[in-house]
Amino acid sequence: MKQIKRWTRKDGTAALMFLMPSVFGFALFYLIPFAAGVYYSLMDSTVDSHFVGLDNYRELLASQSFQKAASNTFYFSIVSVPLILVLSLGLAILLSKHIYLRKWLRTAYVMPLVVPVASIILIWQMLFDWNGSLNAWLSGFGFERVDWMKTDAARNVIIIVYLWKNIGYNVILFLAGLQQIPKDYYETAKIEGAGRLWQFGRITLVYLTSTMFFVVIMSIINSFKVFRETYLIAGDYPHDSIYMMQHYMNNMFTSLNMQKLTAAATLMAGCILLIVMGLFALERRYRQFME
Repeated sequence: MKQIKRWTRKDGTAALMFLMPSVFGFALFYLIPFAAGVYYSLMDSTVDSHFVGLDNYRELLASQSFQKAASNTFYFSIVSVPLILVLSLGLAILLSKHIYLRKWLRTAYVMPLVVPVASIILIWQMLFDWNGSLNAWLSGFGFERVDWMKTDAARNVIIIVYLWKNIGYNVILFLAGLQQIPKDYYETAKIEGAGRLWQFGRITLVYLTSTMFFVVIMSIINSFKVFRETYLIAGDYPHDSIYMMQHYMNNMFTSLNMQKLTAAATLMAGCILLIVMGLFALERRYRQFME
């Protein structure tokens, strides 16, 4: 018994030593800056600051620009996350079968993960510009030109860019999950006369629960990080339909309004945390229901 305790202590010490660099880096670059941001969001200034409580948050919630940015961000997440979930799952199921050019298609969906976004933005700009390729094709078929980035259509452009950038990652995750499902289950279901829809609902979706849960969380987080693509395509002040939370925070940083910047960042982090906690609760209930 004493030898086991000694081994446990040694093993715990070794594990702690391996974890310390990661814990230190996480605390230095993420935890401490976030705590400092929360602190500054409760102050009236970064210099000779005085505690003002939730006054910055009240001003933030009353700001029309913040309301617009928050509503656009949540709308984008509500639309893009289910869309990318359905498309990536469908593509993963398709690519898991023996179809023509399967290897080339798998490579094509992985390419956006390794291509730098900044280097591909020029292609997107040429495609969706007023005199771009897409409008040239549309006018060739008799359709009117669309000023994609200066109308409400800009929202659809950003959704397409988001799907292009992130769908390959989700497809890889779903392919890994599909490969873990035993083929015997499908063969048994076929022998018992089960159709494809029944197999998909009772076998595929059940065994992909953990993978789908992770994909949903990552898709939500990535939907809040779409600012990079939007900024490179449309600039600092894009069309109102694609004015996101990160645009608002970037503008607050430019004007050195650290109070509203940190308050907005805290609210966004809190919203993401609440969404993730809600998903964990749903996933736990689903597992209990299936058991």
